[in-house]
Amino acid sequence: MQLPLQITFRNMAQSDAIEARIRQRAEELDRFSDRIMGCRVVVESSHRHQHKGRIYHVRVDVTVRGGEIVVKRDPPQHHAHEDIHVAIRDAFDAVRRQLEDSTRRVRGQTKTHELGNHGKILHLFPDYGFIVSADGEEIYMHRNAVIDGGFDKLTVGDEVRYVVHEGEGEKGTQASTVIPIGKHHPSPSPP
Repeated sequence: MQLPLQITFRNMAQSDAIEARIRQRAEELDRFSDRIMGCRVVVESSHRHQHKGRIYHVRVDVTVRGGEIVVKRDPPQHHAHEDIHVAIRDAFDAVRRQLEDSTRRVRGQTKTHELGNHGKILHLFPDYGFIVSADGEEIYMHRNAVIDGGFDKLTVGDEVRYVVHEGEGEKGTQASTVIPIGKHHPSPSPP
Protein backbone atom coordinates (compact mmCIF):
# COMPACT_ATOMS: atom_id res chain seq x y z
CA MET A 1 0.00 0.00 0.00
CA GLN A 2 1.39 3.37 -0.95
CA LEU A 3 -0.71 5.32 1.55
CA PRO A 4 -0.95 4.47 5.26
CA LEU A 5 -4.01 2.57 6.47
CA GLN A 6 -6.60 4.86 8.07
CA ILE A 7 -8.89 3.46 10.79
CA THR A 8 -11.72 5.46 12.36
CA PHE A 9 -13.94 4.43 15.27
CA ARG A 10 -17.36 6.08 15.67
CA ASN A 11 -19.75 5.84 18.63
CA MET A 12 -17.28 3.54 20.36
CA ALA A 13 -13.91 3.64 22.05
CA GLN A 14 -10.78 2.88 20.03
CA SER A 15 -9.66 -0.72 20.55
CA ASP A 16 -6.09 -1.94 20.04
CA ALA A 17 -7.33 -5.52 19.44
CA ILE A 18 -9.83 -4.44 16.78
CA GLU A 19 -7.28 -2.15 15.17
CA ALA A 20 -4.76 -5.02 15.05
CA ARG A 21 -7.36 -7.28 13.38
CA ILE A 22 -8.15 -4.61 10.77
CA ARG A 23 -4.43 -4.09 10.08
CA GLN A 24 -4.00 -7.85 9.62
CA ARG A 25 -6.89 -8.04 7.13
CA ALA A 26 -5.61 -4.96 5.24
CA GLU A 27 -2.13 -6.54 4.98
CA GLU A 28 -3.72 -9.71 3.56
CA LEU A 29 -5.44 -7.59 0.89
CA ASP A 30 -2.19 -5.80 0.12
CA ARG A 31 -0.39 -9.15 -0.36
CA PHE A 32 -3.27 -10.34 -2.56
CA SER A 33 -3.24 -7.37 -4.94
CA ASP A 34 -0.43 -5.03 -5.94
CA ARG A 35 -3.02 -2.57 -7.32
CA ILE A 36 -3.99 -1.25 -3.86
CA MET A 37 -2.84 2.29 -3.23
CA GLY A 38 -4.66 3.03 0.03
CA CYS A 39 -7.29 1.76 2.46
CA ARG A 40 -9.66 3.55 4.84
CA VAL A 41 -11.80 1.67 7.38
CA VAL A 42 -14.62 3.08 9.50
CA VAL A 43 -16.00 0.96 12.34
CA GLU A 44 -19.19 2.27 13.89
CA SER A 45 -21.37 0.99 16.67
CA SER A 46 -25.09 1.60 16.42
CA HIS A 47 -26.98 2.69 19.48
CA ARG A 48 -28.35 -0.09 21.63
CA HIS A 49 -31.89 -1.16 20.74
CA GLN A 50 -34.38 -2.48 23.27
CA HIS A 51 -34.46 -6.04 22.01
CA LYS A 52 -30.96 -6.56 20.69
CA GLY A 53 -27.38 -5.58 21.39
CA ARG A 54 -25.17 -3.25 19.45
CA ILE A 55 -24.80 -3.79 15.75
CA TYR A 56 -21.43 -2.96 14.20
CA HIS A 57 -21.21 -1.23 10.84
CA VAL A 58 -17.97 -1.54 8.89
CA ARG A 59 -17.07 0.48 5.81
CA VAL A 60 -13.94 -0.27 3.83
CA ASP A 61 -12.76 2.07 1.04
CA VAL A 62 -9.89 0.70 -1.02
CA THR A 63 -8.22 2.94 -3.58
CA VAL A 64 -6.83 0.95 -6.50
CA ARG A 65 -5.19 2.06 -9.70
CA GLY A 66 -8.05 3.15 -11.91
CA GLY A 67 -10.76 3.39 -9.29
CA GLU A 68 -12.08 2.69 -5.84
CA ILE A 69 -13.78 -0.25 -4.17
CA VAL A 70 -16.23 0.59 -1.42
CA VAL A 71 -17.88 -1.99 0.81
CA LYS A 72 -20.29 -1.03 3.54
CA ARG A 73 -21.47 -3.78 5.86
CA ASP A 74 -24.32 -2.48 7.95
CA PRO A 75 -27.35 -4.75 7.79
CA PRO A 76 -29.29 -3.55 10.87
CA GLN A 77 -31.26 -6.78 11.19
CA HIS A 78 -28.19 -9.04 10.92
CA HIS A 79 -27.58 -10.33 14.45
CA ALA A 80 -24.25 -11.83 13.42
CA HIS A 81 -22.95 -8.28 13.23
CA GLU A 82 -23.43 -7.97 16.98
CA ASP A 83 -19.95 -9.53 16.92
CA ILE A 84 -17.50 -6.92 15.66
CA HIS A 85 -15.12 -9.62 14.39
CA VAL A 86 -17.85 -11.08 12.13
CA ALA A 87 -18.67 -7.62 10.76
CA ILE A 88 -14.98 -6.99 9.98
CA ARG A 89 -14.58 -10.44 8.40
CA ASP A 90 -17.66 -9.96 6.20
CA ALA A 91 -16.54 -6.51 5.03
CA PHE A 92 -13.00 -7.59 4.14
CA ASP A 93 -14.22 -10.79 2.45
CA ALA A 94 -16.51 -8.67 0.27
CA VAL A 95 -13.61 -6.34 -0.61
CA ARG A 96 -11.47 -9.31 -1.59
CA ARG A 97 -14.22 -10.68 -3.87
CA GLN A 98 -14.53 -7.29 -5.55
CA LEU A 99 -10.74 -7.07 -5.92
CA GLU A 100 -10.71 -10.51 -7.55
CA ASP A 101 -13.46 -9.45 -9.97
CA SER A 102 -11.66 -6.19 -10.73
CA THR A 103 -8.36 -7.98 -11.31
CA ARG A 104 -10.02 -10.44 -13.71
CA ARG A 105 -11.59 -7.56 -15.65
CA VAL A 106 -8.24 -5.75 -15.88
CA ARG A 107 -6.55 -8.92 -17.13
CA GLY A 108 -9.38 -9.60 -19.58
CA GLN A 109 -10.24 -12.92 -17.95
CA THR A 110 -13.97 -12.35 -17.54
CA LYS A 111 -16.24 -14.31 -19.78
CA THR A 112 -18.09 -12.28 -22.34
CA HIS A 113 -21.10 -13.67 -24.07
CA GLU A 114 -21.72 -12.18 -27.44
CA LEU A 115 -25.19 -12.74 -28.75
CA GLY A 116 -24.01 -13.08 -32.34
CA ASN A 117 -25.72 -16.42 -33.01
CA HIS A 118 -28.95 -15.99 -34.90
CA GLY A 119 -31.63 -18.55 -35.62
CA LYS A 120 -35.33 -19.40 -35.75
CA ILE A 121 -37.55 -21.50 -33.54
CA LEU A 122 -37.90 -24.89 -35.23
CA HIS A 123 -39.91 -26.97 -32.69
CA LEU A 124 -41.65 -26.15 -29.40
CA PHE A 125 -42.68 -28.56 -26.65
CA PRO A 126 -44.09 -27.78 -23.17
CA ASP A 127 -40.69 -27.27 -21.46
CA TYR A 128 -38.15 -27.11 -24.29
CA GLY A 129 -37.69 -26.47 -27.94
CA PHE A 130 -35.19 -26.39 -30.78
CA ILE A 131 -33.63 -23.52 -32.67
CA VAL A 132 -32.36 -23.94 -36.20
CA SER A 133 -29.17 -21.98 -36.80
CA ALA A 134 -28.30 -20.12 -40.00
CA ASP A 135 -26.22 -23.13 -41.10
CA GLY A 136 -29.03 -25.63 -40.37
CA GLU A 137 -27.81 -27.01 -37.03
CA GLU A 138 -30.49 -27.80 -34.44
CA ILE A 139 -29.81 -26.29 -31.02
CA TYR A 140 -31.71 -27.49 -27.94
CA MET A 141 -33.12 -24.87 -25.55
CA HIS A 142 -34.85 -25.31 -22.22
CA ARG A 143 -37.67 -22.93 -21.31
CA ASN A 144 -35.47 -21.44 -18.54
CA ALA A 145 -32.89 -20.31 -21.11
CA VAL A 146 -35.34 -17.81 -22.62
CA ILE A 147 -34.86 -14.42 -20.98
CA ASP A 148 -37.62 -12.70 -19.01
CA GLY A 149 -39.72 -15.87 -18.91
CA GLY A 150 -40.53 -15.41 -22.60
CA PHE A 151 -40.74 -19.10 -23.52
CA ASP A 152 -44.56 -19.15 -23.56
CA LYS A 153 -44.64 -16.22 -26.01
CA LEU A 154 -42.52 -18.02 -28.59
CA THR A 155 -43.99 -19.51 -31.76
CA VAL A 156 -42.42 -21.67 -34.45
CA GLY A 157 -40.59 -19.43 -36.91
CA ASP A 158 -39.77 -16.64 -34.42
CA GLU A 159 -36.28 -15.21 -34.79
CA VAL A 160 -33.96 -15.42 -31.79
CA ARG A 161 -30.40 -14.63 -30.77
CA TYR A 162 -28.69 -17.18 -28.55
CA VAL A 163 -25.53 -18.14 -26.70
CA VAL A 164 -24.33 -21.72 -27.06
CA HIS A 165 -23.58 -23.45 -23.76
CA GLU A 166 -19.97 -24.56 -23.42
CA GLY A 167 -19.87 -28.32 -23.75
CA GLU A 168 -22.66 -30.44 -25.08
CA GLY A 169 -25.82 -31.48 -23.27
CA GLU A 170 -27.56 -34.85 -23.50
CA LYS A 171 -29.68 -33.51 -26.39
CA GLY A 172 -26.66 -32.17 -28.30
CA THR A 173 -25.69 -28.54 -28.68
CA GLN A 174 -27.60 -26.44 -26.16
CA ALA A 175 -28.41 -22.73 -25.85
CA SER A 176 -27.72 -21.25 -22.42
CA THR A 177 -29.41 -17.92 -23.20
CA VAL A 178 -32.12 -17.20 -25.76
CA ILE A 179 -33.35 -13.71 -26.62
CA PRO A 180 -36.45 -13.41 -28.80
CA ILE A 181 -36.29 -10.76 -31.53
CA GLY A 182 -38.65 -9.73 -34.26
CA LYS A 183 -42.15 -8.34 -34.62
CA HIS A 184 -43.59 -9.73 -31.35
CA HIS A 185 -40.47 -9.25 -29.26
CA PRO A 186 -38.55 -6.02 -28.85
CA SER A 187 -34.97 -6.29 -29.97
CA PRO A 188 -32.65 -6.24 -26.95
CA SER A 189 -30.38 -3.27 -26.47
CA PRO A 190 -26.71 -4.10 -26.89
CA PRO A 191 -24.91 -5.10 -23.68
